[in-house]
Amino acid sequence: MRWTLSLAGALLVAAAPVSAQTVWTDWTSASPGSGGSAAGTLDGSAVSYSGQVLGGVTYTNGGFASSWAPSTSFVGGTVTAGPASVGDIIALNGAAPGTNTLSFATPVTNPVFAIWSLGQPRTPASFTFDATPTFQVGGPNVSYGGSAITVSGNTVSGLEGNGVVQFLGTFSSLSWTNTLEHYYGFTVGVAGTTAVIPEPGTWALMGLGLAALGVARRRRQ
Repeated sequence: MRWTLSLAGALLVAAAPVSAQTVWTDWTSASPGSGGSAAGTLDGSAVSYSGQVLGGVTYTNGGFASSWAPSTSFVGGTVTAGPASVGDIIALNGAAPGTNTLSFATPVTNPVFAIWSLGQPRTPASFTFDATPTFQVGGPNVSYGGSAITVSGNTVSGLEGNGVVQFLGTFSSLSWTNTLEHYYGFTVGVAGTTAVIPEPGTWALMGLGLAALGVARRRRQ
């Protein structure tokens, strides 16, 4: 019995958790307007958005993938895969007052929020959230250049700003207000489900353990 417990402990040590890659929302539908909406899936669970949606430049079919670039502006910190892996974006311009809200059918832990083209080179724009973001990565985009977004308290600002922030905690929703500036956008992601996969050495230990258990059983008999 004592040997069996030792084997179990060794197997647990040898089993290596695989880092969960960042996954992004697959937006499957969007209705433009000042009271617009969008819906999609995130890591297998439904996500919905209510707020401003800018028609004609919101992509729900992966058509924005080439613009979520370069990857160095959107992959870094805790973010292991950029929004280009799905290629969707929800665009807005801040002209309509009110609150924008993301709702998660299943609460998400430590979500990440990617922002594209926030503000113009000489005209800043911002998102002010109901939770405090932490900066992860940022830089220019391939379309207009620009620079990294900045974070101050609950507000993310940009002068043609791009990048990703993260919200620490578990959330059923995220809300924010934004300032006027034509054509900028966002999407939301999360670290995917973590799997624990045995390393090659673990399989050898398992084989030895099963063989030893068989020998011990025969001896008892």
